[in-house]
Amino acid sequence: MKKLLYFAALALMFAGTSCDKEEVGGTATEAMAGQWYVTMDGVDDNGQPLDDDYLDFFGDGLFFVNTYNTSANDPTKMFIEELGDAYLGFYTRINAIPGSLEFATDGEVENLSGRFNALTITDGKILLGAGHQNNGSPCDSIVFYVSFAGDPFPGMYGHSKYRVSGIRYSGLAEND
Repeated sequence: MKKLLYFAALALMFAGTSCDKEEVGGTATEAMAGQWYVTMDGVDDNGQPLDDDYLDFFGDGLFFVNTYNTSANDPTKMFIEELGDAYLGFYTRINAIPGSLEFATDGEVENLSGRFNALTITDGKILLGAGHQNNGSPCDSIVFYVSFAGDPFPGMYGHSKYRVSGIRYSGLAEND
């Protein structure tokens, strides 16, 4: 009889447990977060390459950049990080405006990648549906300008900064 009461109490305990699941939300910068397949071009003050020699200036080809939220999940801050071995690597915290999908730094900031000490990112934008994958499907695109403190190449070659632009990585082999 004790066993029957024990199992009955145990069954009531599980029956009374709620099956409601807590809704898991996204991050504060979710609309701007992602992995991007980009190239880096040397450009003039107007954002235009001086000629075709400035396209993919370092011959890095396509490389990855990640944009993601801070640990504080602040909607006005996020990180941008070059993943790989691009000559002018960058990794820093940027100001984000999720409503307009724009981002930039407050002037010159520390470059956490350890390559050049400081960098400046300006005119960053994420353009919804403005890009196209290799398979023709639409995707988001990203564009921003970056300059590095101590970078000798603009003085040597006449460009003023670098344009980083590309598309959101789909993860599909057919788009690589």
